[in-house]
This record gives sequence, C-alpha cells and structure tokens, in this order.
Amino acid sequence: MLRANGAGDVLRFITCGSVDDGKSTLIGRLLVDADAVPDDHLHANGMDGNLAQLVDGLQAERAQGITIDVGYRYFTTARRRFVIADTPGHEQYTRNMATGASTADLAVILVDATKGVRRQTYRHSAIVALMGIRQVVLAINKMDLVGWRQEAFAAIAATYRALTAPLALPTVTAIPMSARLGDNVIDLGTHMPWYDGPALLEHLESVDVVSPQSGPFRFAVQWVTRDETTNFRGYAGTVLGGSIDAGEEIVALPSGRQSRIARIATRDGDLARASIGQAVTLTLADEIDVSRGDLFAAPNDRPPQLADQFAAHLLWLDETPMLPGRPYLMRLGPATVTATVSELKHQLDIDDGTHKAAKQLAANEIGFANLALDRPMPFDGYDANRDTGGFVLIDRLTNATVGAGMIRFPLRRAANLRWHDFTVDHAQRSAIKGHRPAVLWFTGLSGAGKSTIADGVEKRLLELGHHTYTLDGDNVRHGLNRDLGFTAADRVENIRRVIETAHLMADAGLIVLISFISPFRAERARARERLGTDFFFAEIFVDTPLDECERRDPKGLYRKARAGNLQNFTGLDSPYEAPEHPDLHLRTTESDVEAEVKLVLDTLRTHGVLERPYPLRA
Repeated sequence: MLRANGAGDVLRFITCGSVDDGKSTLIGRLLVDADAVPDDHLHANGMDGNLAQLVDGLQAERAQGITIDVGYRYFTTARRRFVIADTPGHEQYTRNMATGASTADLAVILVDATKGVRRQTYRHSAIVALMGIRQVVLAINKMDLVGWRQEAFAAIAATYRALTAPLALPTVTAIPMSARLGDNVIDLGTHMPWYDGPALLEHLESVDVVSPQSGPFRFAVQWVTRDETTNFRGYAGTVLGGSIDAGEEIVALPSGRQSRIARIATRDGDLARASIGQAVTLTLADEIDVSRGDLFAAPNDRPPQLADQFAAHLLWLDETPMLPGRPYLMRLGPATVTATVSELKHQLDIDDGTHKAAKQLAANEIGFANLALDRPMPFDGYDANRDTGGFVLIDRLTNATVGAGMIRFPLRRAANLRWHDFTVDHAQRSAIKGHRPAVLWFTGLSGAGKSTIADGVEKRLLELGHHTYTLDGDNVRHGLNRDLGFTAADRVENIRRVIETAHLMADAGLIVLISFISPFRAERARARERLGTDFFFAEIFVDTPLDECERRDPKGLYRKARAGNLQNFTGLDSPYEAPEHPDLHLRTTESDVEAEVKLVLDTLRTHGVLERPYPLRA
C-alpha cells in the first residue's frame, strides 16, 4: 500500500463533471489555497473571483465555457505530491477522459448540488470503473446555493450510491463543499457544522491507494542490447510490477524458458534490486531466446496469463467504426501482434449501464468483446496491472490508433485444439492435378464485369486441364452466408468466411477464383496475408467507372438504390476503397473480355502456377 508518509508519495487523480458543475473552479481553488500558483500568474490571469480562468487556459475552452482537452496540473504539500488530470465531461470527449483516467489512482467526480446526479455523472463513474480506479470522491459542490442543507447533501449521496451500485466502486467518499467560497476544499469552513468528515485536501493527502509495488514482478523487454566486444547481452525495459533482486529466478514469456537474474545494470552502476517504475537492463545467467515484447515474471508468484484469446472492454477512438472480423495491430506493452475482434458481446450504454446488442462500435463508444490474437501472448487482467492488462489497437493501413482496451479474462477456447497434419498435404494434391494452388481475387464495383472475366478464366483453365472452382458473391450468399446482410460489419464477416473457404479449397490443390466486390482494403489485405503465405495470390482490380456500371446495371440494383429501395449499396451510399497496388489492373472500358482473360492467364504462367509443381510420391 502507498501511504501519506512524506512528500515523496505521489497521488495522481482525475477530475470530471458536467458543464457548470464547477470543476475548473474547484481545481483553481485547490491550487490557489494550496499556494501552488505564483503571485505573478494570479495577477496576470485576473484571479479576482474567477478561479476557473486559472485552469481553462485554452482559448477555445474560454469561448465555449467548457473544458475540451486533458490538462495536467501539479502541486505539492508537506505530506504528498499531486498530479491532477483535468478532463472534459462531454460524451464526444470520452477518449480524452479515458486518457486521463488511465494513469489515475483516484477520481473526483463533481455534482452540482442544485441539479443533483445527472446522466453524465453515471457516464463519468462508468468510465472511472472501467479504467480501474477504485477510489472515488463524490464532490457535491455549490452547497451554498442550497442553503448548506444536510438533507440536500444526503439525498444526492444516496442517489449516487444507488445509481452506481452495479459498477462495484469499492470506495466512495462524499464531501459537501463550495469551491467558489472554499468550504471543505482546503479547510472545513464554518457553514456545515453537521459534516464531520475531512476536507478534500486532507482526504487526498491521507487516502490509501493500491500500488503495483505490492503486486507480482513484471518486466517488459523493450530492447535487446548487445556488445560483441565484451560479450554483453542484456534486456532493457521497465519494471511494471513488484520488484526483483539480482540472483532471483525469472520466467520469460511467451516461451516459458526459465533463468536467473545475473545483473541489474544502469548507467550509474549495478543495482541489487529493481522496483516498479525503474528503467534498467537485466542480464540472465543462461542464454535463452528473448526478444522485444517478451515479459519477465517470477515463476512461482502469480504468473501472467498466456493465451491467444481474451475478453476485454474496448473503447473505440476512431471515426471509422470498429468491425468484428477486421484485423488490427495490437500494441500490448512493447509487443505488436495482429488481432481481430472475434465477437462483440454487447455495447455498454454508459448513460444508464444497460447492455445493448451491437454489430460495431462508433467513436467514443464502449463495448465488451472477445479478441483473438495471431499467437499466444502473456498478460494480466487490467484490474491486477494496467500496464500488462491494457492495450491499444492500430489501423494496419493508416497506422492510426483506433481503440484502447482493458483485458478482463482469458478465453481457453483454442487451448485443446491442434492442427492435424495428414500424410497427404497440399503439395501432393497439387502434384496430381498438375499445377500449383492459387487464389485469384477479383474485386470491383457491382456490374464491373468481375464474374464475367472469372467465368472466362475458369473456362479457359478447364480447357487446359486444370482443376478450378469459382466463389461468386451472389452464389455464396445463397448458402454459406445467407444469414448476412450488407452492413459494413456483415460485409467484413462475409469476406472472412470466404477467405477461410478459399484457403480450404486451395489446400485441396485447386485454382480458386474469387468474384466479390470486397469493398474494403483492410479485408483484401487480410485475404493476401492469409492466402498469400501458402499459395500464389493475385488481387485483380476490375476497374469500371461508376457511370458505366450504372449504365450496364445487369441486376437492376443501381436503379433500386437510386430510388431509395436498396440501402448500403457499394459505390452509392456505401464506400468502395479501390486497390492502390493491385497485382493486375484490368480497365474494362479499354479492352474486351477475351484480352482480359489472356492477361490473367499470362499472369498465372509468369508465376509458374500452370506448371507441374512437385513429383508424385511413390
């Protein structure tokens, strides 16, 4: 436990509240009365009764009268050092509040005594609970405007406790105050003699917060350092939990190999012990395979979980919605892996705590989801260790951070599954067919001519004696994907199933032709990643202008969409992301089908697909 036993202790806390609850005034009062603001700064900001100006330093905030960014303030008393994260309260700034809460030990949630608990109060409390904060101060402000009445305070405190009971916040301390007049901020004041609790600052100075120092040892390897001249090999990183002594045993995850700490090296010399927060270089007594992203732990003290699937709360940050089945990059500590949201269990309505069915998450929405990684990784539950239990998701194409997550528990679904290697593999299946397995992925707008060209290619391949199969968008939706609609989420799942089906067919030794609109680059990139590793893969862009596709309109779909009778139609009210670097670019207005078929066959010949690939086994 971290206790207030000197100015060396640091308490990080977040402040949040609705518009005009007095959050900026409270922080200003706290800083001014704690003598944390230089006199020249006070005079420069015209602090005659307007404490909020001290905090709302951004011009846009002053113009709107609201806080719109995370501002960090610092002050120190004789008993403790403090870092305040002043965060916005509006729903559109949920990501900003989550940023401030991610490193906080305590939350000060303001309620205007004249308005009582509001929807945003619950939302702020829900985010605080999700981000692992277990100490909450319910600051019931503007008590002077309700006549300093005890019953007004008691009613608001009772309403808040009842409303937030499902959040299981362990400790809620309610303090009545007037930030404008200073009552119960630094000192108790004289207007509420019925209150026998601490003032806000006294509580902040004395509150106990759980520290990762008391948890099991965790060390994330950020860099492997080598010096060939001295035969030095060390692992640089930061201690994320507990402590370790030189000579102690460790296990390196995910490999599971064990060794012993030989040295704890720093710029200033070796240490006998490394503790939480210290950046050090560890050397091991044994040469084991360790790389960036690995996690060191004590082998017999609550070791991390190791799994390739887990359940997590997910806060979406990007304007492009989160779509289950779409691959993202996951940054889990220093490690980067590929991850997909395999199932969105529900979306959390953070205004009232209810769970809603959803197929995707929009910006600032929070959901509970199952995620699958491309390999097993070590982690802790977020409640146990924020550093090893938190992650971010990154768009693979733009490299933008799109989501942040808090791991709750591992999923063991795949623990007992093993891939069975049969004697007959795809090499032998290909040998008997006389060609290499391949996947030709035709993409383009509806009416572009994808199926016509694919049909021509398959007909010619059959004449040459090759074994093929065509997966067509419409045909697949009659059976395998008949349960899917045409929303963005359904389109992603549609392609995911087709990718796996194509993989099985190519593994059987076939040349597989895929004729799908497949409008999103991310899913086509996933197809290349999944299929191009084992087989020849070509993305073929059937490029036909939208006006020409509408002129052709072989199924009458454009007419229906223009009339408003067909929603989510690609090219009109649903986007098509054209390939940027296709393997083959067919411009259908510049050539005929016969010439396009020849180009595809030439591509197959150039890459040796139509040659006999392997000798048959005796």
